[in-house]
Amino acid sequence: MQLGVRREATHRLEVFESRPEAATFPHPLLFVHGAFSAAWCWTEHFLPYFAEAGFDSYAVSLRGHGGSHGREGLLLAGIADYVEDLQEAIAHIGRPPVLIGHSMGGFVVQKYLEEETVPAVVLMASTPPQGLLASQLQLAFGNPSLFAQLNSVLSHGRGSAEALRKALFAGEVPPDRLREFFRNTQPESQRAIWDMTLFSLPRVWAMAKPPIVWIAGEKDALFTLDQMRIGANMLGAPLEIMPGLGHAMMLDEGWERVAARIVEWLRKTPAQA
Repeated sequence: MQLGVRREATHRLEVFESRPEAATFPHPLLFVHGAFSAAWCWTEHFLPYFAEAGFDSYAVSLRGHGGSHGREGLLLAGIADYVEDLQEAIAHIGRPPVLIGHSMGGFVVQKYLEEETVPAVVLMASTPPQGLLASQLQLAFGNPSLFAQLNSVLSHGRGSAEALRKALFAGEVPPDRLREFFRNTQPESQRAIWDMTLFSLPRVWAMAKPPIVWIAGEKDALFTLDQMRIGANMLGAPLEIMPGLGHAMMLDEGWERVAARIVEWLRKTPAQA
C-alpha cells in the first residue's frame, strides 16, 4: 500500500510531503521541479515510492508555480528568486536534504550550491551548467515545429498536448493522462529562461561538491546526451543513461527504474553530513 502524500505550505510556498513512520535514511529528500511544471509532477509516483523505501520525502512548487505565491509576477522571477525559494523550503524541512532537481530544477540546485552545500545531489535530465543555448539551437534547427510550440507555451501559455508528449515522453501516452499533464502545464518565466541561457550560468568553480549523480533519459528530446555528458563532466559527476526514457523521467513509462537507481545510489553513496 502506498503511503499518502500530504499538501502543506510555508508562508509562501506549496510543499508536498510523504513520510514513512520510521525513516531508514538519515537525510530527507527534496524534489525540485522543472520549467512549465510544479510539485505535482512528483506526487503521483516518486513521493510515495521514496517514502515506502524509507525516505522522508518533500517536493516544493517554486514561486509562480502550482499553489505557491507569485503567479501574477511570474514573468519577472529569475533563477536567483527560485534559489531563494529553495532556501525557504529547506528551512521549512528543518535539516539539510538531499536535493533531487529535474530540468530547470537541476539548474536551480546548481546555483544553490554556489552558496550552500547539502548531503548529496541527484540531477535528472538537468539543464546543464553550460546553459540552454546549445539545446535551443539544436531544437530550432532539428525540430523547428516543436521549438515553436514550446516557445508558444513560454510566451502565451498555449501549445498542444501532442507537442508536450514529444517534448517530455519517449513513447505514447494514454490520451486521458496526456490531457491531465497538459492541463497542469503552465507558462514559465522568460527571465528565468534567459538566466539559464546566458545571464546567470552556474559558477562551477564556486560550487560546493557534495556527491552528485546525473541521470539522463536515452530519448530526451530537449537535451542531447552529449550536452548532458559535458555538463556532468563539468561537475565531476557520473552520467547514468536510462534506456528508453524521455525527459520527464518521473512520469514516463519506466519511472520505477529511475527511482530504484536513485535509491540504490543514495544507499551506497557516503553522503556529506
